[in-house]
Amino acid sequence: MPITLEPVRPIQLAEVRQARERISRTIVRTPLVRLEPINAYKLRGAANAVAMLPHAERARGVWTISAGNAGQGVAYAARQAGVPCTVVVIETAPASKRDRMKALGARLVPVPYKVAWQALEDRAYPGVEGTFVHPFDDHNFIAGHASMGLEILEDAPDAVAVITAIGGGGLITGVGSAVKALKPEIKVWGAEPETAAPMARSMAMGSPQPFAEWTATFVDGAGGQSVFPRMWQRMKPVVDGCIVVTLEETKRAMRLLAEKARVIAEGAGALSLAAALTGKAGQGPIVAVVSGGNIDLEKFTELVGSAAR
Repeated sequence: MPITLEPVRPIQLAEVRQARERISRTIVRTPLVRLEPINAYKLRGAANAVAMLPHAERARGVWTISAGNAGQGVAYAARQAGVPCTVVVIETAPASKRDRMKALGARLVPVPYKVAWQALEDRAYPGVEGTFVHPFDDHNFIAGHASMGLEILEDAPDAVAVITAIGGGGLITGVGSAVKALKPEIKVWGAEPETAAPMARSMAMGSPQPFAEWTATFVDGAGGQSVFPRMWQRMKPVVDGCIVVTLEETKRAMRLLAEKARVIAEGAGALSLAAALTGKAGQGPIVAVVSGGNIDLEKFTELVGSAAR
């Protein structure tokens, strides 16, 4: 029996809109991703902070201190503004991050981690000129990060918890500020690696604490040697708790993101998912903020290849 096919006809715009509505709960709305920006949330804060500088301060050029992601963000924003940028960069930063900062036009000044951490407190480094943009203890930098909190609640209004990695504390302060302002019942959790967990210790002791046993690992974009007192003031009102994860749990999370979501996450980026998988953030819809994805591919392959399944 011959098959009668429906005549070919143009697809009408009304049909497209109806289809989008019909499948909206099934699919993930795919964002357009520009090839150029920096694969890390720091671009949000940096772009806002540099844009908010008075013209005279911006015209002097800008500089920051970074393990790589903040440096990329400030360098990108500086290039857009047409001003020079210098980054006092932690000398163990991955080559991919250093190369990207150079490609964005930044002058790099490599220093040991302890020197960089001290310079963050001093807000100064010998021989570096321009307007300093702090990579986390900066109101406008944090406000830029907070835009993520708005997007989370728009896309996941039923979330019961949000988890972000903690380095200096700017990301979680921003996201937590937006989330708590709109839905204070949502829990905001931080995630730190076992080798660098000053916020977890600070929350346990009720005051900002150092982490003297800090150890450098592949989680180079999160976890610090201490919690700065000013950042403690910022974080405490909007953070409900902090989850410490092992390096092995972090590697497994990196692997899971690659296998399930086809996302390449650096160690710091995978901390939030690793924390969620511990179950310590509770049950129900949990949003894990995965940022960033700046890692040498050879290193990424080595880490996920050695992760226990």
